[in-house]
Amino acid sequence: MASLRDKTLLMAISIHRSFLLFLAGASLLLLLSACGAQPARPDYVLVIHGGAGTILPDRITPEQAEAYHAALAAALATGEAVLAEGGSALDAVEATLRLLEDDSLFNAGRGAVLTAEGRAELDASFMDGRDRQAGAVAGVTNLRHPIRAARMVMEKSPHVMMAGRGAEVFAIEAGLDTVPNAYFVTARRRQQWRRSQPDSSGQKHGTVGCLALDRAGNLAAGTSTGGMSNKRYGRVGDSPIIGAGTYADNATCAVSCTGHGEYFIRHVVAYNVAARMAYAGQSLTEAAEAVIHQELVAAGGDGGLIALDRQGNIAMPFNTPGMYRGYVRAGEPAFTALFGEE
Repeated sequence: MASLRDKTLLMAISIHRSFLLFLAGASLLLLLSACGAQPARPDYVLVIHGGAGTILPDRITPEQAEAYHAALAAALATGEAVLAEGGSALDAVEATLRLLEDDSLFNAGRGAVLTAEGRAELDASFMDGRDRQAGAVAGVTNLRHPIRAARMVMEKSPHVMMAGRGAEVFAIEAGLDTVPNAYFVTARRRQQWRRSQPDSSGQKHGTVGCLALDRAGNLAAGTSTGGMSNKRYGRVGDSPIIGAGTYADNATCAVSCTGHGEYFIRHVVAYNVAARMAYAGQSLTEAAEAVIHQELVAAGGDGGLIALDRQGNIAMPFNTPGMYRGYVRAGEPAFTALFGEE
């Protein structure tokens, strides 16, 4: 007959085994739950925008809509080709935006809106999410690809922003392509400019932007624009201002904005999204939606943004009738949209 001591020992062993089985089951449940809440990060993601509120839904023809969808799809294909071959987020952003700067459909590079003096003045910014290095140019008039110049400021100078003639001299010394200012001026923009005279309110705006997440898990962001139509006095908007129009940090997200720049500057919109994630614990979508649909609306500002985090999550909120936008994830078909369609 087993002694009391033996029975006690057997009971302790049984309880111990049960406890170990409980711990193993709980760990498995936690692991499965975590896997369900955080799906595997895509190999790469590319997100773009072509401006918010540029053409109203009732003023665009089917042919124009088709042209914009095709242009957005071509830009996504350009950036995806870089990422699919193992290229960096930086290279993908630059390649994508250079294509958009060459496309006269958008207010950046060739096809930029004109100032009150009837010429193009261009702005751009670039940011690396790995170390928050950044570069920008403002008010340049003869650089074919302002986004390339912004990247050169980031990588080849100790500065963050250069403006006007100084930025142009720096870019020329770095070997960048120059063109006469007339290269940027299209017949469509010249007609718009003539119709806007003598009105100097300058409310027509638009921008192009790109975000990328590469195979290494790094983020990058870039934004390029011709600014506001009919602008005066060397006005500069949010697009070349780090934290207002562009931001990238691997710890939170990458952001590119489009809209009425004065409001985006005042509310530091691009950084605002990242700060809400870092300090308030908000998700990418929560942060982006709050800034665009609450803060900006309350202030009277209009526009939108694209945002991308390191897990491949995307947010594209806008408070205007439309925002030209698109994205592509590894292994998935590309998506493009102009207005409220999803």
